[in-house]
Amino acid sequence: MEKLTIKAYAKRHKISIFTAMKRVREGSVRSETVLEEGKEVIYVLEDTEEAEKQESRITTPDQTPISLESEIEQLKKEVAALRKELEALKKKL
Repeated sequence: MEKLTIKAYAKRHKISIFTAMKRVREGSVRSETVLEEGKEVIYVLEDTEEAEKQESRITTPDQTPISLESEIEQLKKEVAALRKELEALKKKL
């Protein structure tokens, strides 16, 4: 179990401090409040084993990348359709 300040937690997970604070208030992350030097400091309790399990659950989608040729053809069709619309609009004016 590791204790992190909200700023350190936000930096580790690449989120804003506001979002980290929001997660603490919602209770979606475990935290504890400690009185240090007359100030209340909030620490996020992060279980390293749990984080590793979550990372292992994340899988990449099995999407085949679109080939460049098919993407170019699709864009050409779209440009042709837009040109037709543009010509129709010019005729209306």
